[in-house]
Amino acid sequence: MQVPSYAKVNWSLRVVRKRDDGFHDLETVFQTISLHDTLTFSHADRFALTCSDPSIPTDETNLVARAARALGVDRVAIHIEKRIPAGGGLGGGSSNAAATLVALSKMFAIDTPLESIALDLGSDVPFFLVGGRAFATGRGEVITLLPDIGPVPLLLVLPEERVMTAEAFAMLGQTGMSGPHTNDFEGPIFEKLPQLREYKQRMLDAGATFAAMSGSGSTIFGAFLDAASRDAAHAQFADVRTEPAECVGRA
Repeated sequence: MQVPSYAKVNWSLRVVRKRDDGFHDLETVFQTISLHDTLTFSHADRFALTCSDPSIPTDETNLVARAARALGVDRVAIHIEKRIPAGGGLGGGSSNAAATLVALSKMFAIDTPLESIALDLGSDVPFFLVGGRAFATGRGEVITLLPDIGPVPLLLVLPEERVMTAEAFAMLGQTGMSGPHTNDFEGPIFEKLPQLREYKQRMLDAGATFAAMSGSGSTIFGAFLDAASRDAAHAQFADVRTEPAECVGRA
């Protein structure tokens, strides 16, 4: 079985408060996009996990392995063909975990609710069970589905700099949780990595009708009126890795 594992961006992201359990309450609008990893599942005598990106761990710290264990599946070989960069705020690991839960449930005829398992794996994982566009609260697990908005052309700037989520939340706590940004993480992250602020401004200058950082960074994305405008902007970012993409609705 081979399945796509889509990335996401955040149209908006507010960090409301830190909870007593150490997590944070959020208000965010998620959107799945066409950039994706591909996961291949094969029957095997024992569990095995491989990945095309050697920097990605394939031990029990990988959410794919944890998802398989949570379902009690130990006779499967899983390969991740990686295109979503780690540490980019695009939810690649969470998406991989959700894709694994859904695929293995079908492959091994496992009839069990996946939502609570997904939340145990990570705050973003429940969203990836549904995809499309959704408003999320709580840790990100309280999902309200929103109407799909069609294949909006997007351009992603994928800097070499990476931002780990725990580090981003620590920085947010030092600088406060509110500001004039679409994404509350932009203030502290832009202060540490000012080139990301420059990428956002360049995206707007290149014709994007909207631009923001996704999640806790470091990806900057812009939305365009049409593919031609997006492609013209793409040519202006030759100095950094970019990916054209578009919004993806629910299956």
